[in-house]
Amino acid sequence: MPAEHSHPHPHDDPHHPLPQTRRAVRIGIGGPVGSGKTALVAALCRSMSADLRLAVVTNDIYTTEDADFLLRNGVLPAERIRAVETGCCPHTAIRDDISANLDAIEELEESLGPLDVILVESGGDNLTATFSKGLIDRQIFVVDVAGGDKVPRKGGPGVTSADLLVINKTDLAPLVGADLGVMERDAAARRGDLPTVFLSLVEDRAAGPVQDWVRALVPGAAASGALSPAAAASGATASAVAATPDSDPDRR
Repeated sequence: MPAEHSHPHPHDDPHHPLPQTRRAVRIGIGGPVGSGKTALVAALCRSMSADLRLAVVTNDIYTTEDADFLLRNGVLPAERIRAVETGCCPHTAIRDDISANLDAIEELEESLGPLDVILVESGGDNLTATFSKGLIDRQIFVVDVAGGDKVPRKGGPGVTSADLLVINKTDLAPLVGADLGVMERDAAARRGDLPTVFLSLVEDRAAGPVQDWVRALVPGAAASGALSPAAAASGATASAVAATPDSDPDRR
């Protein structure tokens, strides 16, 4: 007789959805270890912070490594980044016991005032990782081609139910023999009408398609590469923000 599964089913959300009030859009970013979640967060911060009010909450099991990476690369001021050390499986802190993440978000909102977007990055997990709707409004799930072109076909709630699936590191496809056409076909079969985008942060440091998707969730947000009138008047330039490379070559 198989042992009883000790984890709640990923579709079982123990929390009520967030109320639809005037507040920042909360976007969860999940995916396996090494898929490029933190690099994506960094790219979005660089590309959007000139005209949107951003904050980030990172999750790691025993360290603050992802927050440290964002701080080291200066993608946002330190007061806009919070690190949560979960001390447990990553999915627990984003789906089951979300209190530490809610506390971090509340601290950011109280200290910074009104925000447009809060990015909540999960620690690296498997294909079942999903965020509670009591924590976030939308979820991005990131996989990378180095894991093989079979990943979308394997499914799992992260792949099949995320509001946006990002297939990352497409520049590596020729090196690992991954067929992007197969990944596109299998993602469409698994996800139906839910969107999937292909991304290489080596070739597109502004994460253009993901940035556009995020901006579409924010009322009145400028299109990617554009600035709001207030930001333009201050002399900020989106291209200058987006073009700053990572100082850590291992993060892609």
